[in-house]
Amino acid sequence: MKLAILTLLLTITSNTFAQSLDLGEDVSYTVEMSGTLSDGQHAPFWLTANRYGLSSIERNSGYLRGVVYRSTEVDSTRQWKYGYCADLYVAHNHTRDLFIQQLYADIKWKRGTLTIGQKQQPMELKNNELSSGSQTYGINARPFPQVRLALPDYWEIPYTKGFLSFKGHISWGFFTDNMFHQSFTKRMETYDQNVLMLTRAGYLRLGKQQKPFNAELGLELASQYGSSHFERTQNGFKKIRNSRDLSALWHALVGGGSDSTDGNIKNNEGNMLGSWVVRLNYDTKAVRYGVYADHFFEDHSAMFHINYDGYAYENDQMVRKKNRYLMYPLKDIMLGADVHLKQFPWLTDAVVEYLYTRYQSGPVYNDRNPYVTTQIAGNDNYYNNGVQPGWQHWGQTLGNPLYLSPIYNTDNKLEFQCNRFVAWHIGIAGQPIEKLHYRLRATWEEALGTYDHPYANPKRTISLGLEANYRCDALYKGLSIGGAFGLDRGELIGDNTGGTITIRLER
Repeated sequence: MKLAILTLLLTITSNTFAQSLDLGEDVSYTVEMSGTLSDGQHAPFWLTANRYGLSSIERNSGYLRGVVYRSTEVDSTRQWKYGYCADLYVAHNHTRDLFIQQLYADIKWKRGTLTIGQKQQPMELKNNELSSGSQTYGINARPFPQVRLALPDYWEIPYTKGFLSFKGHISWGFFTDNMFHQSFTKRMETYDQNVLMLTRAGYLRLGKQQKPFNAELGLELASQYGSSHFERTQNGFKKIRNSRDLSALWHALVGGGSDSTDGNIKNNEGNMLGSWVVRLNYDTKAVRYGVYADHFFEDHSAMFHINYDGYAYENDQMVRKKNRYLMYPLKDIMLGADVHLKQFPWLTDAVVEYLYTRYQSGPVYNDRNPYVTTQIAGNDNYYNNGVQPGWQHWGQTLGNPLYLSPIYNTDNKLEFQCNRFVAWHIGIAGQPIEKLHYRLRATWEEALGTYDHPYANPKRTISLGLEANYRCDALYKGLSIGGAFGLDRGELIGDNTGGTITIRLER
């Protein structure tokens, strides 16, 4: 990490002199103040979810935020482009009173971008304003420091005449929530420290961008590894040191390896998960349509839907004996459709989504043993893991927030206690007048808990969020005032009603 930062500084210095670039030019500033008041157990769901962790589930909270940033886009005429951001806030009733939300440097050369630091990254292939969220790389949790090499925009693959294009990224980073794990669990339940993260994704576009129709296919993969795992036992805590060396990094990248708790049956090292994503686009002069799917997986049973199961036990070993495979049906999926109206400002965008996560490869998991040679790879237990912290950062899911984040738990356990559900979600947005923008999001969810700890009865919840933002340039240039109203009704997170006022000044 230190070598990467030094390399960044040397690169910036040398190229700054070469191009006479002043990094103090074209700098923008934002000051933002926000407060939320609620009646109920928590702040309403859509006043807190999908805000990059810049929110609190507490009934009453607020923050003051300051941002200084320079976009790489201001260097559009240069071969080398530079950007940076410092984004800090002080807060009341958040997980911390003072926090660095973003702190990064961007270097862009031709189509590639190197980012070093902590930066909010948007979702791919979905409407970031209205979608309920991606199942792997969402926008719900705080960002974490990383070194990220990306091809952020589609690059036309040579010799395909523009029919095939590719974009993607790879990154390595680490989590910043050590103290949160200790304070939330009160060191009475299992927790993790010093978690490392490797992410990568690739997207292939079929069809020329200028044509009305094209398709996008993608694979998103992530691996948590290298943590110190403190597991609660009857006699206190058992510390499990997970590997952090180059072999662990290699296994996080390509799979393989094993954890110290695996025993005779080896699984992948760390917590590897991801999504298959696909999107179809049709663009006209007046309307742009899109339909998409996001299939989440925790292991091979959900990733490939097939598992070899022809083993037998001979001479104290498992050996292949039969040509037998288990097939898993495709049940768990997120399906969505969105539309962008180009000539109707009252309603510019609309989204509808359906999520189903109840199957998880079935309710049973059984490793092969001398007595039962059949392996049943079910109970995938989405977003949870035995020796890593699960798919969360600072107690908030890194994926779709409809998987109830651990921060809602009242038993000090940092685990997802509801990952089996079915949900419908809609969102609309528009700009009825030039300076007024609004969005509306509404979600119905029926939750079953988990296979290991199911709810006695399904818990149903309706969540609604309405927001509007008005630019007050006539009053003061760059000033905007926003208001939001949210409510929840149901058993999952209680009955909550509240509102948020946000004042922002951008220069």
